[in-house]
Amino acid sequence: MSDLKTVVTGAGGRMGAALISAIAQTEGLVLHGALEHADAPTVGQDGGILAGLGPVGVLISSDVGAVLEGADAIVDFTTPAASVLLAGEAAKRQLVHVIGTTGCTPEDEAAFKRAADEGATIIKSGNMSLGINLLGELVKQAAAALGEEFDIEIVEMHHNQKVDAPSGTALMLGEAAAKGRKIDLQENAVKSREGITGPRKKGTLGFATLRGGSVVGDHKVIFAGPGERIEISHSAQDRSLFANGAIKALLWGQNQKAGLYSMRDVLGLKT
Repeated sequence: MSDLKTVVTGAGGRMGAALISAIAQTEGLVLHGALEHADAPTVGQDGGILAGLGPVGVLISSDVGAVLEGADAIVDFTTPAASVLLAGEAAKRQLVHVIGTTGCTPEDEAAFKRAADEGATIIKSGNMSLGINLLGELVKQAAAALGEEFDIEIVEMHHNQKVDAPSGTALMLGEAAAKGRKIDLQENAVKSREGITGPRKKGTLGFATLRGGSVVGDHKVIFAGPGERIEISHSAQDRSLFANGAIKALLWGQNQKAGLYSMRDVLGLKT
């Protein structure tokens, strides 16, 4: 099998650099192109140099059509609008599209589903790390085992440049807890508290958001019951763990038919 010709989007950022580095170290993958928005100062620069690898002959470009020509796959940690556009391109070209973008609306999610139905092989997750996806499974099991007398709170902290809240990972963990409790997340989520809120409503799923410094990503799920408390947590210390998860998804996706998948599928976890 020939190498999977992969395009990295957001190639001029920290995550893009981590992805380019991971691709260079992975047998079966080759960097085919690098994308950034038209105003990015890195347009025209060699993606390998920005990733600390030295020149690789792939210049960062804002021309989506030209960069995707001849590609097999896209790996994408950008913005919801950019990811929706790229999903449409992936459908037209029948590409593998790995999406780690967060902050997506229900309308964005519907667009990803349409693209998958129209020929793209999309693997999308609020977090690509192995540890977080296993944490989600533990949260689901704990939520199912513990009754409503245990309140569920999800606490997350990220760096001061993150633009969406709660994080995609926190929402993913909330969804896992909701599935365990067999309730709807949107109907039961409490994403902010201020003022005289009154007693905590039984059965709700609370979220707390912290921002500061250079924190890559910390998540904690708290099950607070009468007389005891259970806490399950995960700390991301380097962006390479997200890049490594995306690489795993790329290699898995090339052998799948068109459709919408998650990291749970990649890791073989039960739905």
